[in-house]
Amino acid sequence: MTKKISIKDIAQRLNLSTTTVSFVINGKAKEKFISKEVTAKILDLVAEVGFRPNSFAKGLRTGKSNTIGFLVDHISDPFFSGIANFLEEIAAQHGYKILFSSTGKEKNKFTELVDAFTERRVDGYIVATAVGMEEEVKKLVDSEVPVVLFDRYLPGIPADYVLVDNFSSTYKATQHLFENGYRNCAFITTDTGEQQMTDRLEGYRDAVSDHGKAETILKIKYEGNGSTVNIITSFLHANRQIDAVIFAANYLTMEGLRALKSPNRKFRDDLALVSFDDFELLEFISPAITAIRQPMEKIAQHIMKLLLAKFAQKNDEGMFSTINIPCVLNIRESSAVKVQMERPSFRAESRNLSR
Repeated sequence: MTKKISIKDIAQRLNLSTTTVSFVINGKAKEKFISKEVTAKILDLVAEVGFRPNSFAKGLRTGKSNTIGFLVDHISDPFFSGIANFLEEIAAQHGYKILFSSTGKEKNKFTELVDAFTERRVDGYIVATAVGMEEEVKKLVDSEVPVVLFDRYLPGIPADYVLVDNFSSTYKATQHLFENGYRNCAFITTDTGEQQMTDRLEGYRDAVSDHGKAETILKIKYEGNGSTVNIITSFLHANRQIDAVIFAANYLTMEGLRALKSPNRKFRDDLALVSFDDFELLEFISPAITAIRQPMEKIAQHIMKLLLAKFAQKNDEGMFSTINIPCVLNIRESSAVKVQMERPSFRAESRNLSR
């Protein structure tokens, strides 16, 4: 294995001090009055040997690693992976790299990941965690490292937040269904204390109340083990008056579609559907599913703007920002005006949704 070239090796080959070489490599030649000729010699040799500075060692010297820790429940979730993609692009434009990790619902894992990132001397954190992690998140926020929280508001933890307007989003979606002739709109959500899910439910409830209708709510203790399909199926059987359903999250939408595509679900072919969270599949199945789209690129932009401000120490100590971004209701065939009754069958057109 070829020995890795060091600053000391470059200095010896050019008969210069390691300090001079280090200044040039770190972009301080002009500041340290190093001549253009010496600077050129060093940079030419650096390019020739393919030298790369050790980012960890640089972090020890400068106190900055130009890395950011990203901690969420599950990075595989379409929403989180979408945010991660935009964040990575924006961070790179500013000279930062992002380390992505999933915490699940394990407190120990969250703590272990923070410890690992601390050893890597990350410059800041972007965090969205599950209920039950409040104490761990508070410890992180109370530390000196900059933190921006997103997706989930944590009452009692003063911090910078980037959120979407969950309440208004589901209110408008419910109102849209009523305006299109549906009278018995159900809301399927998770049995959780997460603030964003609570806000989505309250948006639905307020719209139902304002239109003088009755609530029909299913709360599922979601564990992702396949039981959700049966729960939704039983719910639809027991509430045949339902003519529309809003799913409070993308994973619930998928479970709902699996329930509806079953051969014995013919009585549900005329059911209007709305998904909170939009993803590619919803646009291409038939009928295409109306969805509340969270503007992931805008979310990522605001997250990085807040974090970069913290890095530059432009925000006043003890002052925090909460940014609420409107969602977009992408209206498609699944919530067409009820009297038309011409939407294609979910059962017939959704054959590729089985596990």
